[in-house]
Amino acid sequence: MSNITPPDGTMISAKKPLGFWGCWSLTVGVMIGSGIFMLPTVLAPYGLMSFGGWLLTGGASILLALVLARLAGRTTRTGGPYAYAHDAFGDLPGFLIAWGYWASVWIATPTIALAFVGYLGVFFPQLNSAPMAQAAIALALLWTLTLVNIRGVREAGLVQLIMTFLKLIPLILIIFAGLAFGSADNLPEANPTGGHPLAILATTALLTMWAFAGMEAGVIPAGEVANPQKTMPRAILTGVVAVAIVYIGSTAAVMMLVPADQLAASTSPFSDAARVLGTWGPPLVALGALISTAGSLNGNVFTSGQMPLAVALDRLAPKFLATRNRGHAPYWALILATSVSSILLMLNFSRGLVGAFTFLLMMSTLTTLIPMLASALAEFKHSWRTARGWAAVAVAGALYATFAILGSGLEVLAWGAVLLAVGVPVFYLGRRRG
Repeated sequence: MSNITPPDGTMISAKKPLGFWGCWSLTVGVMIGSGIFMLPTVLAPYGLMSFGGWLLTGGASILLALVLARLAGRTTRTGGPYAYAHDAFGDLPGFLIAWGYWASVWIATPTIALAFVGYLGVFFPQLNSAPMAQAAIALALLWTLTLVNIRGVREAGLVQLIMTFLKLIPLILIIFAGLAFGSADNLPEANPTGGHPLAILATTALLTMWAFAGMEAGVIPAGEVANPQKTMPRAILTGVVAVAIVYIGSTAAVMMLVPADQLAASTSPFSDAARVLGTWGPPLVALGALISTAGSLNGNVFTSGQMPLAVALDRLAPKFLATRNRGHAPYWALILATSVSSILLMLNFSRGLVGAFTFLLMMSTLTTLIPMLASALAEFKHSWRTARGWAAVAVAGALYATFAILGSGLEVLAWGAVLLAVGVPVFYLGRRRG
């Protein structure tokens, strides 16, 4: 493989491998993972008031999407939130955003791979008692998708697009099934817990906000996108709106198809709801969950290469991370990230480290929120003098991101700060002098 990246970071090939649908599928595909398939059960105890949480997080996520869209419309640089923070606040803050985000990706990646194996157990129950087979399948899936991404950006984008459309099929079928066969009698009470509405709103918002994590994936590969200043804003806005509609619609459909008492105790709410479609309904949902998880994993692998690439192009990371092949793929960055994820995946099967691994995953979620906060602050810095309306949108997005970060808990916040602090010596060791 040869490096065809000139010093300014642009590719020799004039044709960019990603367009609107490539960016859109990254946004939607990374956001819709395995979590949505359990949320109806998690929200059932809060009754119809849980939709307040969906509306709050959906609306706030659209605000953040507006912020990202505006920022994306002003640059052609790869990196997304890293590029925005770097332009607004300088080298070290930008690097720490990239470092935390990159760490969140390779920490979350093995867990997504293991979630895939968990859904595979629906079709092959013997896997549930074979941890080594689970690890082998998870590793095989992870490296297969890494090889697809190494093949080229266009190939990775095509796989992402196909998986995104396939994962939407069972969710949309459930929505139509709810409209056709659902009953309002199955809906839970408005407020079965009897708690204060504001307290329930805060609780359900914390439960649903994680489902919107990953929207930034669609703006990270700007350097590989045709006409990125127009393509990426449209892709991220339509992507986030589409995801919000699918989330709220599918949750409502499940609640209309499954009686409230059964839903609260269900371990597979979408499969229970799909029984109205016949015997093929539950397997279809399980297959959709497999595809959904694999698509989310592919998006994670993709961003695990693009983020260090962006930092290396700015000479803030070792040069080899910016090396790309003829398919525009940063293959060394991909291999490094997947290698780290593979080690973490294997450590997950050591009983003494399961708790630590789970905690790292919580930190991963936290470090996907910090770039959103940095992006909102970057937009506020740019607009507060000249575009007060956009500055207000940025403030609202920053407040929501802060609310989400504080919702992680003090312990996770403390360890998240440690993770970012580790990035400081990495910054000084890794940057290259121009």
